[in-house]
Order: sequence, then structure tokens, then C-alpha cells
Amino acid sequence: MDEDNKVTKKQVIETEVPLGTVHSAAIEPYRVRLFVEDEIVKDAEITVGVNHRGVERIMEGLPVEKANSLTEKICGICSNSHIWNSVLVAEKALGIEVPERALYIRIIMEELERLHSHMLYLAHGSEVLGHETFAMRVFYIRETVMELLRMIGGNRVQYGVPIIGGIRPRAELDQMRIQKIKDGMDFVEEKITEFAERFVSDPMVMSRITGVGILKKEDAIRLSATGPTLRATGVDIDLRRDMPEYDSFEFNVITHDDGDVKSNLLVRVLEIPESIKIIRQAIDHLPEGKITNRSWEMEDAPVTKNYIEVPRGKLYHSYSLDDGRVRNVIVRTPSITNIGAMEYACIGYHITDAQLAIVQCDPCFTCTDRAIQIIQI
Repeated sequence: MDEDNKVTKKQVIETEVPLGTVHSAAIEPYRVRLFVEDEIVKDAEITVGVNHRGVERIMEGLPVEKANSLTEKICGICSNSHIWNSVLVAEKALGIEVPERALYIRIIMEELERLHSHMLYLAHGSEVLGHETFAMRVFYIRETVMELLRMIGGNRVQYGVPIIGGIRPRAELDQMRIQKIKDGMDFVEEKITEFAERFVSDPMVMSRITGVGILKKEDAIRLSATGPTLRATGVDIDLRRDMPEYDSFEFNVITHDDGDVKSNLLVRVLEIPESIKIIRQAIDHLPEGKITNRSWEMEDAPVTKNYIEVPRGKLYHSYSLDDGRVRNVIVRTPSITNIGAMEYACIGYHITDAQLAIVQCDPCFTCTDRAIQIIQI
């Protein structure tokens, strides 16, 4: 064929762009493989497991109280959620009744942790967007919540408040602490409202997050997304409505229909006032009485399981009891399925939007990396 009639065929070359295991936009180690054509993501693979710690294996055979405390090490962001759920497993297995005052203080701790987790997400998301000012503003607001957690539990991370039968004595709330919580909630509500108004009125920010990383409702259900990531697709599911601990509290379940980065951000922003509402109800109606029930005896128990709603979604804990020691420990964190859904959500978007689409689920890679697989040959 002569040069004038030669037909030039376009050759499609698949290019892989690796991110991680250390990435400037990720707080924790993980590895992403993006397969792109013309800078558009055609496929993605997210690999966790860089930080294996084997927490469940370490818990095997420990006294139940020590094992419960160890669950806080699974995640620094939602350490209270882990120890609370682990304690709930023992209480369910042994039929232990918890004093009502302790139940209310547990709720206060959990909702304070939800506040700090959601604000950490907003700050991290702002950093990924390249908006350092917004990130620092949220960290400033979040500091009030961190100090309240320290005041109640004695630490800013891993507070150790729930114990079998109630809460630790150091977490009791006197009038001074109650007033500080009230003042803190007033401050957080005022400042986070101001932040939200500035955030959504910024045209550059909104254009960057609108229509990016879309996860449709049917895909979110199929891929077992959970928590705010699922609610951002329009699915009205919040496990707190099914938890007996929340029967006395009124709150709205926040949903959004678009399933994009904007929806994920807005769901978490709007959940913050709902958590504040729950905390205020708990403070205003805090029952009198003791905070610990010690009139129970240790017994053997079969595998018992429990689910609770944590900042990232549904958390599962289960174990059996054998002479006061835990066996058959299983922990399932919400990030494991949310991360899988993000593999799907980042496909079809520009490579510069891939990381933004992935972190929209507020992934916690360290809590996902808690397990090891032991194969006997």
C-alpha cells in the first residue's frame, strides 16, 4: 500500500499508574493500581494488608476484660466503638443488665467519637481537594471534641470507658463535666454550621466534588457498602434505629441521592448536628444511679455476635467464652466493603479524581488490616 492510501490504526495501550503504599493524600498505608487510557481510569485495584497486626489472633485465649481492652488498638479513630461492641458481646452472652446512667454515658462517648471521626474526614477530604484552609478550620473545631473525650476518658485516643456491666468510675459525669459538654456542643454546632455554609458556597470546591466518584444505589447495595457511604446513595439505613441503646433518643437519618463525593461530604456534615442532638438529649435526661453492675458471674458461653453503627458503618464483633477467656474471635469493620465499592466508584473518571473518589468513603485501612490468615500445611 502506498503512502497516500495507508491507513493508520490507533493502538490502545493500557497504562498502569501505581499509588502507594505511601501516598500524600492517604493517612494510612495501602496500594492502588489504576489502569488508565487517555488519563481516564478504566479499572482499579486496591490492595490492603500492608499493616498486618493479627489482633484477633492475639485476643485468642485472653481473659475477656483484657481482650476487650485490646480491641481499642484495632482503630485509633473509633477505639470507643470497638471496645463498646466487644463489651456488648460479653453482656449479651452473660445476660448482664447495664445501669441506665452508664448506657447514657456510653451513648455520649459514642456520639462524641462520631463527631471527631466525621470532622477528621472533612479535614482529610479538604486536604485531598488541596484546600488547606478548610482542613485547618475543621481541625480547629474538632479540637473541642478531642478535649471532651480526654476529659471523660483520660485520653484523646483509646479512652477505655466501657467495661462489662457499665463504665469505668473515672468516666462518671459531674456537673462541671456536664456543663463543659454543653458548652462544647454549642461551640461545635455554631462553628460547623459556619464551615458548612462556606464550604457549599465555594464554587471551585463544589465543582470539584460534584458528579465525581458516583456510586449508584443498586451498586452500593450489590457491593455491600455501609454507613454514610451507603446513605449517600439514598439508602435509608442506620443501625442505630435498631439498637436498643438508642431507643430513648430522637434523631434524623441523613441520606443523599447523588452518590458522589459531594453527597458523601454532605451526609457527614449533616450527621454532625444529629449527633449533637443525641448528646444534648443524653445530658438533659441523664438518669441518676450507679454506673456499674458488678453482680454478675462469669460463665462459659457459645459464640455470641453483635452489630452496632459506627462512624463508617456496620461493625461486627463475635466471640465465645471458655473459663473466662475469649475464643473464636471475629471482627468485621465497615471499611472492608466500602473500600471494595470505591474500586468501582473511581472507574470512568480522570486520574486526578481517582484518589478523591477512593477517600470519599472515609476508609480506615489500619482497622481493615487487623487480621492475619494462618494456613496449616
